[in-house]
Amino acid sequence: MVDYISERARKEGAYIIETQSTVRATAEFFHISKSTVHKDVTERLKCVDGELFSAVREVLDKNLSERHIRGGIATKNKYLNKN
Repeated sequence: MVDYISERARKEGAYIIETQSTVRATAEFFHISKSTVHKDVTERLKCVDGELFSAVREVLDKNLSERHIRGGIATKNKYLNKN
């Protein structure tokens, strides 16, 4: 794997762990696409740094389990602000 790609994957993983952020928020912070971040932290990071991958996986699983709640809150706020 090219060095800059593995380094980017490490930086993204560290950012996700530090901020407990989502893939979308991480992509916005690094100014790259969501699919690139997702591929970096789910596939490439496993080959580069297994421990970091495990920690990132825990955060991503937590975000996945909370996703429906955040969506409901966003919809509620949308209609509250509409009035």
